[in-house]
Amino acid sequence: MKNNTDKQSAKEVVLAFINALNEEDFATAGKYLTKEMTFKGVLGSRDGAEAYMSDMEKMKFKYDLKKTIAEDNDVCLFYDLDMGGVTIFGCGWYHLKGGKISSLNVIFDPRPVLEQKKK
Repeated sequence: MKNNTDKQSAKEVVLAFINALNEEDFATAGKYLTKEMTFKGVLGSRDGAEAYMSDMEKMKFKYDLKKTIAEDNDVCLFYDLDMGGVTIFGCGWYHLKGGKISSLNVIFDPRPVLEQKKK
């Protein structure tokens, strides 16, 4: 696997990031993020790669990619996301700056997650 993200395409960076998350290699995953990375999702937001990666280490989500669309510094992934007890279909829009992920916007139907929390 390449570690020099400046020479990788945006698609290669995002796919390497997802692969590292799936393998629970959080140290490697974090290297694909800018320090100022922002996350916006249906159930909340995070500012900074450290806060985001801290959450990812706790949740240990698994991504089953269905479709990848890339254009310039933007990559959109459609996936089934195993959230530990519930699997949802979602979409993530990754934007890169300087060869690293600088923002992530995620959309999905939160009802299965909210229903699981009620139990």
